[in-house]
Amino acid sequence: MHNDPSLNDPSAPHDPSASDGVRVSDGLRVSGDLSADLAEAARILSTATDVTLLAHVNPDADALGSALALGLVLHRRGAVVRVSFGAPAEVPETLRDLDVAGLLVPASAVPAAPPVLVALDTGSVGRLGPLADRVSTAGVVVVLDHHVSNPGFGHVNVVDDRAEATALVVLRLLDVLGVELDEPVARCVYAGLVTDTRSFRHASATTHEVAARLLAAGVDAEAVARPLMDSHPFGYLGMLAKVLGRARLERDAAGGLGFVHAVVTLEDAAGLRPEEVESVVDLVRTTAEAEVAAVLKELRPSSWSVSLRAVSAVDVREVAQLLGGGGHRLAAGFTASGEADEVLASLRAALETVTAPSER
Repeated sequence: MHNDPSLNDPSAPHDPSASDGVRVSDGLRVSGDLSADLAEAARILSTATDVTLLAHVNPDADALGSALALGLVLHRRGAVVRVSFGAPAEVPETLRDLDVAGLLVPASAVPAAPPVLVALDTGSVGRLGPLADRVSTAGVVVVLDHHVSNPGFGHVNVVDDRAEATALVVLRLLDVLGVELDEPVARCVYAGLVTDTRSFRHASATTHEVAARLLAAGVDAEAVARPLMDSHPFGYLGMLAKVLGRARLERDAAGGLGFVHAVVTLEDAAGLRPEEVESVVDLVRTTAEAEVAAVLKELRPSSWSVSLRAVSAVDVREVAQLLGGGGHRLAAGFTASGEADEVLASLRAALETVTAPSER
């Protein structure tokens, strides 16, 4: 089992339990005062003439929105800029309109040794997929992220685990760079923010103030959010009918807190965009009787990407880590091989391990 290529779903909520201070604990980079890191990142990027910005595989609005916001600013300043990701081959349809300057390029167009590489919303090198080797060949690597598990794999690491979205980290960097927000840049930031906070349900008062600032810059909130979160083709309804009809609730699982799960097969997803498949977990997670929700999504025959969600009591990041994945405390995932029943059995066992009463 390996890291889930869809860990950073648009619905992934921010972990409200993240801590304040700067520390290194168990090898994890935990954020606090990032002024020095932000200043160093700004220094590098302000003089760079060739910049490659990479999002994680299966990029979401936070990853691509963050990359495109920063990329557009650097492009306007005269740098050669390319934005890319390792997989899939196509840019998600719902995110294409964010690229107003034609900065997106296929993975094959990424230089073998980029002079300056910026990895965004990428919790580990492996999340870059086929482009992971560029971290070792790049002249300088800047990491902009909000995952608490990020080990700090760049030369400069701006990792704020308290930020609800990487888009907020990018916005702070833009402020250090002295950028005056306009609508195209603000729209990219807003796309990352509205999705990673689940329409601001997982957002602090300060983040709501940031949203107001983005709206004041000209962002049309409905025009940005609807295609990302509230618009699907008619075939989506038929897929949901089949998938949700097979969903199962295990009331006694997850330490008695309840576990609900559903499976999306290749046949179920035929003819639909990845966006439709990724959104299923947002419906399954609404089950009132379950603390934990899981959706198994078939990538290839007997190969699965699994999305995990929790309400508040279970750390599904720990569950995912037991299975080779990772993510946030309330939103995580992993990939697995085998039959769906086998994957579910492993998941149940991991859930029981994490929710078992601790011995005193």
